[in-house]
Formats: sequence, structure tokens, C-alpha cells
Amino acid sequence: MAGRRARTGRGWDASPPRAGDDTGTPRPRRGRRGRAAEPESGEAPAPPRDEAELAREICLRQLAVRPRTRAELAGALASKGISEETAEQVLDRYDEVGIVDDAAFARAWVSSRHAGRGLARRALANELRQRGVDGEVAGEALDGIDEETEADTARALVDRKLRTARGEPDAVFRRLVGMLARKGYPAGVAIRAVKDALAAQSAEAAEFAEHIDADALADAEHDLDARRLD
Repeated sequence: MAGRRARTGRGWDASPPRAGDDTGTPRPRRGRRGRAAEPESGEAPAPPRDEAELAREICLRQLAVRPRTRAELAGALASKGISEETAEQVLDRYDEVGIVDDAAFARAWVSSRHAGRGLARRALANELRQRGVDGEVAGEALDGIDEETEADTARALVDRKLRTARGEPDAVFRRLVGMLARKGYPAGVAIRAVKDALAAQSAEAAEFAEHIDADALADAEHDLDARRLD
């Protein structure tokens, strides 16, 4: 019976009673006022975040890496499931305060890529188009690179490469023209830059350069490009 000591074969059992009832079943833990405590079930789920707040956070993370165009940010938001309406609202606000400025982006991109890598107008225009810059905005940014600037940059690139170039003049000629073509230079500009650089390098290279018809080669390259596009 509850409240009485149990008699054992060796006498009365004087050990303290177990926690809980006399059957050994543990009692529920009580709160301060005697109420049973709620079972621990983990933290309550966080409330859903505002979509505009999430969109701003995504944009700022993107901009922390490097400047971005509006189209690049819109693509990042779409990939994260942000609705088009919310994306437009956030990006419109960023336009207003100058956080997103495609014209400034294009000017900085052209300046950096032309000076740092020697890219020509055609290559730079393609890069800006890939990043969603409007054609008119890109054209304004490219206005600072005229034909004379392109020719000077092409020649500087060739002179730098010639310092370590090895091989027969004809092989060197083909490699350097190909290098300029990959950077977006028109065939005529590339061929003339390499011809002039070879003529100033050595007697052997100068003799080879004398036999180069830059105009004829440029026309041939142009015709080849046109056939590839057909």
C-alpha cells in the first residue's frame, strides 16, 4: 500500500522512495506553479521572409563580388525564385539611387578590358552584349576607342609578344595575327600591325614582311569570315 514501508525478508526497507509513484513510474516534470512542462520540440519555425528583403540581399551579395548590370541582377533574382514584379521594383529603386548604372558599368568595363587585356571594340561590344547592356549604351561607351587607338593598341600587343616569339617569320606572323583576331581586331588592322612589327624586328623578318600584301590578305580574311557566317 502507498505510504507504508515494505517489509522484506531482512526487515523493514528504509530506503527512500523512488521518484514518481510507488510503482516506479516517473512523474512528469512540473513548472513553477505545479503545471506539467511542455515537451521540448525544438525551436519554432521562423516566419517567412519578405520577398523584397530577400531580393535586396541577393543583389547586394552579387554586387559585393563585382559591379553588375541590371540584366545580370535580374537573372540572379530569377534563378532564386524571386517574382518578376518584385525584381522590377527592387531594381527600379536601385536605378534611382545609382546602385545599378549600366552606362557607368559599360564605361568602366571598356576602359579596364581595353587597357588591361588589349581587347578591340568588336570583342568589347560582344562582352557587353552578353551582360545585357543595351546596344546604344554600349556604343557610347565604345566611342572612346577609335581606329587610331585600336591600331596603336594592336601594335603594342604585337611588340610585346615579339620579344619572346620563336620560329620562322611566317609561323610567327600567323600566330600573332591569330592572337589579334581572338581579341577582336579586324583582319586589316591585325595584319598591318604584325607586318610593321616584323619589318622593324630584324633583317630576315623585314624581308619576309616586304612580301606581305596586307590589303589582299585582309580581303581574303573578310571573304572567309563571310562564308563562315553563311
